[in-house]
This record gives sequence, structure tokens and C-alpha cells, in this order.
Amino acid sequence: MKDDTGASPIVLVVMPAYNAARTLAATFRAISRDIVTEVLLVDDGSTDETVEIARMLPVNTIALPHNVGYGGNQKVCYLEAIRLDADVVVMLHPDGQYDPTVIPDLIAPILSGTADLVLGSRLLVPGAARAGGMPRYRYVANKILTGIENVLLGTKASELHTGYRAYSRGFLRTVPFMRNSDDFVFDSQIIVQAVAFGQRMREVPISTRYHPDASSISVRASIRYSIRTLLTVFRWRLHKIGILKSRRFAASTDFPDT
Repeated sequence: MKDDTGASPIVLVVMPAYNAARTLAATFRAISRDIVTEVLLVDDGSTDETVEIARMLPVNTIALPHNVGYGGNQKVCYLEAIRLDADVVVMLHPDGQYDPTVIPDLIAPILSGTADLVLGSRLLVPGAARAGGMPRYRYVANKILTGIENVLLGTKASELHTGYRAYSRGFLRTVPFMRNSDDFVFDSQIIVQAVAFGQRMREVPISTRYHPDASSISVRASIRYSIRTLLTVFRWRLHKIGILKSRRFAASTDFPDT
């Protein structure tokens, strides 16, 4: 698909990586280079051979000098995407949990101009998440947390906690993602920002593969993530009704001294 000037859109896949040496090459090989213009890996201080393997592949690699966290890693990914002037940015974890062959479905709504953010949902097709190996407690927690957020945000998503996403260039230039956490809750905060800034969201169904090399956070970290997600939503509600303004949900011009 070409834009109005006849040029093909720049589709950039970003991989926020941490100790992904065992799965990186297979994940990369599953990416269709007929669709994807470039692949960028940002390594978050891995202690295995992730960087060495990435540099043997046709992958642009940024090796961070120290670990900055999952959210901090994404910030670097998106800043580089903006620098490269990418039209569409797909976040794909290099651990093999998400299927790279779904990328055309993820980017299609953005290329057609009908979405600014596309979420790959594991829960859109009934039974798909459990069939893919999602633990029951994660499935239940995901459903409950998404349901609460839908009520508070006014959304109708099947899942708001997927790590497989596509963003438009306009989205990344509009939403102040640099003000978000460097932790896992970054993923929730950028979705709340999408609502706050009137960005159009779509979902497409995806399947996942849970396996021993797939990344996962502990139960304690999951609980902390859930609490911080709800706090983010409540903070936005306070901002929206004018009780307590937040830079995270406001345009830069609203805080000219920062």
C-alpha cells in the first residue's frame, strides 16, 4: 500500500528485549520482510547473548548500558521510531509468545486511516487464550481488570493488557509517553493516554504460545501492575473532571513551564 505521494509506508517493528537469546532468531525469521520495512531491537541490559545474536541478524540494535525497565525500554523504541519517521510502529516481544504473521492484520487499520492504535487481543475469540496456554488465573484477572477499565474509560475492549500493539506515527507524536512509568504499567498508562487524547483504538484477534522461554512476570508483580493500572485510571478520572490535573494526560501547552 502506498501513500498519496506514491511512497510505501515505513513499517517498523520494535522489539524491547531482555534475555531473549533463545527465541530472538526464530521470532525474527517469522516476520514478513515484504510488509515490514525495518526491525529495531532495544536490549535492556541482557545478561545472555541477545545483543550478539541480534547483531548477526539484519536487525538495527541499540544496547542500553544498563537496565531501565520494560517501560523505559519502550520509550527508547518509540523515540527511535519517531527519529526514523516510521508511519506504523509494531511492538513485538522477541520471546516468541506473539505470532509475527499477524502483523498485516495489526497494521491494516492504521494504514487504512481508521485507527491510531491497534491492540492484538487474546480474548477477542472465545476460548483462544486458554487454548494458547494462558494460565487460568491470568485469564480471569485479565477479564476482570479489563472489565473495570472499560466501565471507567468508556471503552469496549475485549482485552486491554496485551503486549502486541501497533501505533501510528501521529499517535506517538501526540501522546506524551515519555511521562509514563519505566515499569510494566507503561502499557496501561499509554492506553489511558489514548483515551485522554481521543485516539482511535481497534482490536484484532491474535493467538499466543505460552512456553518455558516466553517472558512472564511474577504473581506479586502482576498484583502490583493491576493496582497501578487502576490508580492510573482513577488519576485520569480526576484529571478529566478537573479535580487534580496531571501532566500525563495533558498537552505540553497546558504546562508551559515544563
